[in-house]
Amino acid sequence: MPPRTATVAAVTVTVLGLGVLGVALVPMAGDVLASRHIEESNYSSGAQAKTARASVPRWLPDGATAVRYKMSTTGGDRLLRAHLPGGVLPAGCASGAPGAGAVKLSATWFPAGRMAAKPGAHCGSYRVALDGDQLYAWQDNADLAAAR
Repeated sequence: MPPRTATVAAVTVTVLGLGVLGVALVPMAGDVLASRHIEESNYSSGAQAKTARASVPRWLPDGATAVRYKMSTTGGDRLLRAHLPGGVLPAGCASGAPGAGAVKLSATWFPAGRMAAKPGAHCGSYRVALDGDQLYAWQDNADLAAAR
């Protein structure tokens, strides 16, 4: 192979290799960038959660336990799970669901598909489902904007 042909072949292989690598890395980079704007926390009680983070809804009872909370820092998307002794909806919650927003975040502790199909109530701009004494609540940024 003449020297020029070998150089062209090497450059072509290098460019193709970088292209394949780029196609593989771009989706991963998008995931990394998106996850920078997500925060997740655990709290032993509703009171502790509300003290630690101003964005935790005020309707969450202080006596709630095993609180899990996930939020987007660039919008109003939220997930909340808490154990409510007695399995009673918090004061101020009402039957039915507000708006038409959807569950946008995901977490291993939040059964999004099952809960989104059966919101039984709303608390402020959150959709809420009770499963025994386990409360699942979620907020879509669109619902938050509509509530304001």
